[in-house]
Amino acid sequence: YGNPKYLELIMEHYYTEHILRMPIKEWPDAINRTLKHVNPEVYVSMQGPSEFGVKGNAKLKNWEFKLNLSKLTVPTLTIGGQFDTMDPEHMKWMSTQVQQGRYLYCPNGSHLSQWDDQQTYMTGVIRFIREVDNGTFVKDQ
Repeated sequence: YGNPKYLELIMEHYYTEHILRMPIKEWPDAINRTLKHVNPEVYVSMQGPSEFGVKGNAKLKNWEFKLNLSKLTVPTLTIGGQFDTMDPEHMKWMSTQVQQGRYLYCPNGSHLSQWDDQQTYMTGVIRFIREVDNGTFVKDQ
């Protein structure tokens, strides 16, 4: 992240495909403000110097939570976007590992599906919240 050209290239050619699927000049102000305040030193120390997986001696490199998913007892919604940086099938699998899991797939979404697949995302999240709130939630089968 120390190289501004690197950040410019990754923003233009990766972020617009997998983080938020729209031209950067059209990104919502809330996203731009958030990115402006990212601390690259903290980010790289956690993730490593790459957007393509945890690299180097990053603090999260060996962190694993899979074995603890079954301990989650609260209704849990996992969301996967077709173009997300996270594999949508893995997100679907995660929903089966928690005790009360539900999966929401956003076919036109990326990592920020709430912006680039709003209809699917908001409909699914609102449905989930309403069902949990009124006691009609049923986990995915």
